[in-house]
Amino acid sequence: MAYDRAPAAGRTGGTGRGPGLAEDRVFGRVRLDLDATAGVLTVGGERLPTAELRRAPGAPAAGYVPIGTRDAACLRLTVDGRPAHITPGRGRPTRRSHRVDVIYGGILHRLLPDSPNGSRLVRDGRRIADFSSDGAGHVWADWHPDVAPPLREDAAIGYALAAAFGTGAGPAWRLLLRAVLDTVR
Repeated sequence: MAYDRAPAAGRTGGTGRGPGLAEDRVFGRVRLDLDATAGVLTVGGERLPTAELRRAPGAPAAGYVPIGTRDAACLRLTVDGRPAHITPGRGRPTRRSHRVDVIYGGILHRLLPDSPNGSRLVRDGRRIADFSSDGAGHVWADWHPDVAPPLREDAAIGYALAAAFGTGAGPAWRLLLRAVLDTVR
């Protein structure tokens, strides 16, 4: 995969705040600002609508996911000020359980891990991009040239999901082993 290598360097942990920037070959500069402590992620850019994902106040924060939770009841997503319906998978023990679904404007977007480090963004069943993140706020996007040009909303949602939930997942056997070890501890 040929990712654009100008990462977004927003913060994903600690008490710090700081916007990150990515250079997207289709959408130009993309701002990513994740405050993991407060549970707020803002994504935007000159050619993107603003996407904001918020964790509910008082919701317990889990350290294994940058936004702090995979509980849909504790998350609110807006794109361009309009609500979107977000449904993260549980996050174990299979790759598919790490998917995150968003319905916005009647269109289903799904970020689905397809390797240990990467995830594909699917719009209404068609793969439109590959996303990669390093868990430290760096996000890369590779838009597929063989599909219709991506919409501004596709980019805002894709970057938001990759920054908020990370990308990739290990093979099922490794995830299952980790789940078993977590219950033993």
